[in-house]
Amino acid sequence: MQLVLDASAAVQLCLSEAGFDLIASHELMAPIVLRSEVRSVLHEAAWRKRISRELAEAGRDRLLEAPVALRADAELAAAAWTVADQLGWAKTYDAEYIALAQREDVALLTVDARLARGAGRLVRIVTPDEI
Repeated sequence: MQLVLDASAAVQLCLSEAGFDLIASHELMAPIVLRSEVRSVLHEAAWRKRISRELAEAGRDRLLEAPVALRADAELAAAAWTVADQLGWAKTYDAEYIALAQREDVALLTVDARLARGAGRLVRIVTPDEI
């Protein structure tokens, strides 16, 4: 199954010892912003001492090896802008994941409840427990 992977689900996978092996049977894609968002979350968690620096660095390394096809193009950027307008969001980061799922006609894998509430009106949402 093809899935768009959002940053919240990617962080969970990065911090799991099994990493992306947990969903190895799926073909993953994401907007290019995924790597920057996940690195930022991991770094902040270590900086705030919510996780160890070693765990954050292991997560960062898992991200670099993650089997995720990254997408970036003008069409996706324009679609994300439209999605953000439709959902009444000021920022377009999360809208990029939704726009990609719409364009590819695939489900969005997320653990972000706020994103799921908004995106659920536009795309099919799945959680790690459902796959």
